[in-house]
Amino acid sequence: MRAVLNRTLVRFAACIAALVAAGLCHGAHAADPAASAAASSDASAFQGATQTPDGPAYGPELQGFEYPHPVHEFTFVSQGQTLRMAYMDVQPEQPNGRVAVLLHGKNFCGATWDATIRELHAAGYRVIAPDQIGFCKSSKPAAYQFSFQQLARNTHALLAALGVHDATIIGHSTGGMLAVRYALMYPRETGQLVLVNPIGLEDWKAKGVPSISVDDWYARELKTSADGIRRYEQATYYAGQWRPAYEPWVQMLAGMYRGPGKTQVAWDSALLYDMIYTQPVIYEFGQLQVPTLLLIGDKDTTAIGKDFAPPEVRAQLGHYPALAKAAQRAIPHATLVEFPDLGHAPQMQDPQAFHAALLQGLDALNASH
Repeated sequence: MRAVLNRTLVRFAACIAALVAAGLCHGAHAADPAASAAASSDASAFQGATQTPDGPAYGPELQGFEYPHPVHEFTFVSQGQTLRMAYMDVQPEQPNGRVAVLLHGKNFCGATWDATIRELHAAGYRVIAPDQIGFCKSSKPAAYQFSFQQLARNTHALLAALGVHDATIIGHSTGGMLAVRYALMYPRETGQLVLVNPIGLEDWKAKGVPSISVDDWYARELKTSADGIRRYEQATYYAGQWRPAYEPWVQMLAGMYRGPGKTQVAWDSALLYDMIYTQPVIYEFGQLQVPTLLLIGDKDTTAIGKDFAPPEVRAQLGHYPALAKAAQRAIPHATLVEFPDLGHAPQMQDPQAFHAALLQGLDALNASH
């Protein structure tokens, strides 16, 4: 009897090991620090891009994808794990004494701020653009309690390590939700707040978007493809337009899902979608104490879970002209600039118009602060 039991346990253990290796048994994988460390080691070992019939394949920490400026690493301990936070720190040639911190969105990275980094750098800003934990060139922990508070703490720790204690916080998309949380947690260290088409201007759950499990998010993320990314971005980010300049950002995302760490990338992405859906910031807009600039492309229609919401709910979501004006009313000391013909990523769709408004708005905030 004991021999039979032992053989059964051995077969069971082998089955669990196979599931973990395939990325299908996240509970077991997440609970094993050694497995997490091994995954991190494998990620570090992947150095360059490889070519597949569908396009480049990058490592789980975007190994092989070139950033426009040198990438540094901030190593810190969080939730019992040693993590690496990638960031660019671009020093101005003629400093104006100010620091701008750029917070990327869910389907973006620090690199996608390239044009904005160059404009702010030319204007005299020191520019810091991190990749948040779970994104892009930063660590993809197998087990992590993602929250906007935690990401804000991580960002604050990075800035403290760099000696930055007063910054202009600029957040785009999901980075806008994070920027709001950062400003609420660290108001004395936030000189100005800039929100570029932030999501979270409405509470999707309260409006009737149904909840789906992390496992369901994970299954959806595993189906990520360049074609799907391109169609979504053309419709939502660029208001139906498309230019070859947008394609590298499609391949940046799709390449991680072609690479050897795609299951871990998809898993962290699923956890992050759950964070975004379950942690609204809209109810705290009135508590913001810092001068705030809203830069909104009116043709944006982004709403988390919109595609699986009932038609009557879907019709109520993502109306950015109305959402922007409501946010301006809710946020004390807020200035709103709208771009009537632009979508979710105005800084990429019309860089000239966007950066003119950004620099003018920052000058006005600095004058009033």
